[in-house]
Amino acid sequence: MDLKQTVRVIEDFPKEGISFKDITTLLQDGKALKFAIDEIIADLKDKNVDLIVGPEARGFLMGTPVAYGMGVGFVPVRKPGKLPWEVESFEYDLEYGSNRLEIHKDAIKPGQRVAIVDDLLATGGTMEAAAKLIEKLGGEVVSMQFLIELEDLDGRAKLAKYNVNSLIKY
Repeated sequence: MDLKQTVRVIEDFPKEGISFKDITTLLQDGKALKFAIDEIIADLKDKNVDLIVGPEARGFLMGTPVAYGMGVGFVPVRKPGKLPWEVESFEYDLEYGSNRLEIHKDAIKPGQRVAIVDDLLATGGTMEAAAKLIEKLGGEVVSMQFLIELEDLDGRAKLAKYNVNSLIKY
């Protein structure tokens, strides 16, 4: 199945010069959604994954069905102030300013094998921060899975020490 055909591309959104990849059209297409989730699960099959982590918010959409399909747990990584329990934080730099991600301190046990699942690999900053959080808690990041990769932004280079898989490349 050609998943690229199920993604709507919106030019000049959210601002001029940006070519936005809208996955809502893929999510609406039951066959495409099932195919995408099944492809990610197939790539993770032999990696002995204990948990799936998904960054807010589209990582929730992609990661939860992957976790369900694999019979493993799902852990959300969120923006500051969204998690109700004790958290571990990681602050990272953006092009202009910084951002922070949080995870529950008890979400990952030392030695657990974790796959991170998200919709998009762009510059790799968010995924690198999520990986650092997992490693801070003693987890091992065994794979990073993406629906879409924007190759021109070279996020894969920032994540070179990790196993990275993407289903659609632009």
